Amino acid sequence: IIMLKAGFSRVDITPPLGTFVAGDFNPRYSKTVLDPLYLNALALEVDGEKVVIITCDILEIETAYISHIKAVISQRTGLVADNIMICSLHQHSSFCLVKNLLGLSDNNVVEDTSYLDVLYRKFGDVALMALDDLKEAKLSSKAQETAEQIAFIRRYYMKDGSIETNPIGRYLEVDRPYCKADNNVRLLKFEREGANDIALVNFSTHPDVIHKWVNSADWPGFARTYVEKSIKDVSCIVTVGFQGDTNHCDFTIPEYKDGYEHSKHMGRVIADTVVEMWDKTDICKADKLSAKVEIYYNKTRTDGEERYEEAKKILNDFQSGKNKDINYTILGEMTRIVDLKSAPIYHSIPLTVINIGRISFVGFGGEPFTRYGETIRKAFPDRFIITTCCTNGGGGYFPIKEAFEEVGYEAGSSPFSPSIEEESVNKAIQMIKELN
Repeated sequence: IIMLKAGFSRVDITPPLGTFVAGDFNPRYSKTVLDPLYLNALALEVDGEKVVIITCDILEIETAYISHIKAVISQRTGLVADNIMICSLHQHSSFCLVKNLLGLSDNNVVEDTSYLDVLYRKFGDVALMALDDLKEAKLSSKAQETAEQIAFIRRYYMKDGSIETNPIGRYLEVDRPYCKADNNVRLLKFEREGANDIALVNFSTHPDVIHKWVNSADWPGFARTYVEKSIKDVSCIVTVGFQGDTNHCDFTIPEYKDGYEHSKHMGRVIADTVVEMWDKTDICKADKLSAKVEIYYNKTRTDGEERYEEAKKILNDFQSGKNKDINYTILGEMTRIVDLKSAPIYHSIPLTVINIGRISFVGFGGEPFTRYGETIRKAFPDRFIITTCCTNGGGGYFPIKEAFEEVGYEAGSSPFSPSIEEESVNKAIQMIKELN
């Protein structure tokens, strides 16, 4: 008899105070810890095939660091690299493992090497403990929209015909959001005999709610906490879906909700949706488990390279404090142009797929727009699709094709060519079919 086994583990990775806080053009360093940062791991086994999915309360991990982390995990567990899925949850109140961010370091913005050594070992620990926790499990799934809208498309049609990203304080100029945000909570429920059940919760919006010199797991952390408080004997792991064009702000009204307390509220709304679905899930047959990571190449866009000197001056003026009024759309585009000096001809992009029965995990090494997930789901109406951003790497925004002509912050800063949507979505669909 082919059976599914599932295991869970969690490890604290909160860095020392003074560690760089990623996710802003202004350098920030942590002054306090509002709540801990964690690695959470879900191990799965079917018919001897094993995979580990690790979610990190980290903004982003570059591919080079992913390779090192996977080597540590493989050495500790025996798993091959394709069977290890590492998902950064992209909190803007955490750190990142990225080289030369904002020109801060030629090595890595986390310069405390003793902390990094421990962090790498903790990745091995969390994977090993999840595998050691494997117990026979029954898998079921459910998706349901939140009772309150907490995710919003952050690109807007303005009344003058332009398209703006995050038009703060300009609600009277806004016509409508560019498209509808995905406010569905997707749940995988693993019921285990003699051990905690496991809830894998998936939601798609930017964890960028707090905006301070602090460490916090933002709404993904609160969603985990509230699910575990609300449902008896359950361990919760949260994944963040395709969120490149979303956040928590509604710019059609005078004042949008923001800050630490709103982050808690978002976690509560997501957890309440999980509680409502918990006893209504649909049983899923889990008779096959397969995983694959493929690297494909997208040509680096080079438009704007003739503006290099202008872009360099704008960034220098901003970073030196001479001009702090430059908006993020311009800063993003100028950063991309300056980076062209050292950019490769082609960007390598990791795509990850795990199939378990009719469930598919689809992870992109960056931040895809909402439509990427919609297109993949339409291609597989009979499958339950969990999308994850910043998976096995992080390379910037994956805009939709027309956004490159409309510009805006995401497309202006994206290093990819306009073919990125078609190429990456088609590749993911092909991988799902190959593993099915």
